[in-house]
Parts: sequence; C-alpha cells; structure tokens
Amino acid sequence: MKCLLQKGGKLNMAEIPLIGSSQRNYKDTLFRKIFSDKEKLLSLYNAVNNTVYDNPSDLRINTLENAIYLNMKNDISFIFDFHLNLYEHQSTYSPSMPLRNLFYIARLLEAEIGTETLYASVAPELPFPSFIVFYNGTNEHPEQKVLKLSDLYKIHPTSPKLELLVMMLNVNYGKNQILMDHCQALKEYAIYVEKVRKYITHMEINKAVELAVTESIKEGILEEFMTKYRAEAIQVSILEYNQEREMEKVRRAERREGHAEGRIEGLDEGCNKTYIKLIRNMHQTGKSITDIILALNLEEPFVKSVIKILNQSPNLSDTEITKEILSNKAIKSVSFS
Repeated sequence: MKCLLQKGGKLNMAEIPLIGSSQRNYKDTLFRKIFSDKEKLLSLYNAVNNTVYDNPSDLRINTLENAIYLNMKNDISFIFDFHLNLYEHQSTYSPSMPLRNLFYIARLLEAEIGTETLYASVAPELPFPSFIVFYNGTNEHPEQKVLKLSDLYKIHPTSPKLELLVMMLNVNYGKNQILMDHCQALKEYAIYVEKVRKYITHMEINKAVELAVTESIKEGILEEFMTKYRAEAIQVSILEYNQEREMEKVRRAERREGHAEGRIEGLDEGCNKTYIKLIRNMHQTGKSITDIILALNLEEPFVKSVIKILNQSPNLSDTEITKEILSNKAIKSVSFS
C-alpha cells in the first residue's frame, strides 16, 4: 500500500473542524522556554546584532499564540528598537522557513497595526522585520546560510516581486563561536544539547537526558533554569529527541524510495504509523497544525484528523490511530494518480 499522507494525492474527505487552542495543551520547546526570559532574549538579540542594549523592559514579546482562526505559532517574536524580530529554533533543516515566516509576519503586522489602518490616507509606520533561524540539527550545514522565499518559486526571475530572507545560524556546539561568546545562555544551551547527544550513543534517551540535566546543574550549565524546570526540561528534551529521530527516519525513507513531485511512492503502512508518531510528538511539543503540515509536507485533512483523535483519545497507540485512520473510507480512497 502506498503512503497515504504526502501532498499530491486526491482527497474526497469532509472538512474536519479546526482544532483550536482551547483543545490543545501546548508545551514549549526547550529553546523557547529558555529565551522567553527577557534578559536572556535581549542577550541573544545583542549577540545577533552586535549591540549592547541593557534594558530588557524595553523589549516587547508579541509571539503568535494559537488563536482558533490563525492556527499558527512561531517560537519567539518580539519588538525592540523599532525592529520586529522573528526567531525560530529548528533541529531539522526546513527550506520552507521563508514561507512560514511570510505567514507569521503577515499576521503579526495585522495584529500590530489593525486592518483599519490599511484604508487610512496616512501610510502606516511598520517595524523593520528580521528573520532568524537557530539550527542545531545533526546534519552538516554552514555556520550561516541565507534562505530565500524566491528559491521556492517554480520559476526564478532575476528580480522577484516578493522576497523574504531568513538567516539560518548554526548553533551546534563549536559553531559560530563569536555569537556564542556574546550570549552565554545560547552557549550553555548548545553545551547541554551536545551532552544529550553524547550520552544517547550508549544509553537510553530517558537516562541520557536525566544524566545531561544532572551534570549540567553541577557544572553551572543553565543551572538556574534546569533547577527550576528540571522535570519539564527532561520531558521536553525527550520529546524533541524522539521527534528529531523520527524525522530522520522519514528523510532516510525519502532518500531510499526517491522523492518525486513532492510525494513518496511505494511505502507501506509503516509510513502511516511513522507520520502519526511524528504528528503526536510535534503536537505534544506545541507545534501548530500549520507547522506540522509544512514540516512534514502532509495533507491538511489528514493532520487535522490525527490531532482530533489525539485530543479525544490521547492514550491510543500509534498503531490504533493508524487503524482508525485507515478504516475511514474517504482516506482509504486516496490515490496518487
């Protein structure tokens, strides 16, 4: 049986109601949790922009929360010094980040200036946007890389009428040393991630994370944060690692089977189960439906149906959810013609 999840198939499926934030129990990623502290966030801003601002109270966080009609959530968004900064953390490389940021910035600006301003005779004054992705995946990438919205176009004009540039910074331990030296929290976060990855090579993930947290506290690595949020840090780290591992399985499957016209051909039902596990992990770590669709290149009705089942019956196994999804005649009729 072919994989039923990738975009490109034909679905005759009734629209599933949108899953709003009131039905979801979000958990922050470790990166977002650490840098939700304004002092640490200002330190990160200074490091990225080579500035020396010292008043965190001047920083205004305006991160998109998952309103029902938006169904969007970015990691950290804030306004400082007339700049609108969108920061994202990624452990899996995603060339679609410029498109995601286009969605984010449109909604953020709408929230900032309101729709009424669009019809006024005086032009609105907009904050200057900046888009940064902090990448710490295991695949090799340069210390700095610019991702362009125009790279996603099917045609490539010399002067695209719509462009958006995202700076991807590699924040694995040992990369971007100057940046790390100017933001202690980011440096310590990189050290902690490196510890986890070192220990999981010879022990179970639960024990590896527990040891990395304990050792970090003893060594003064994110000591205050890890002490205060120890249980949550361990839980989120395990979820993030499992998600990263499952994503790599999918990437290997894509490379093995060949990726044609944006879809995987010839995979069996194990593909379904793998994607359902990924959706569960991303849902638990606070990713929105739109984030999941873009990251995994899945059909929207499928993602919504899986999340609806997870909200209604969170204790169902991945296998049970797979069977329930496949029992739906509309989904079983999917074909890749």
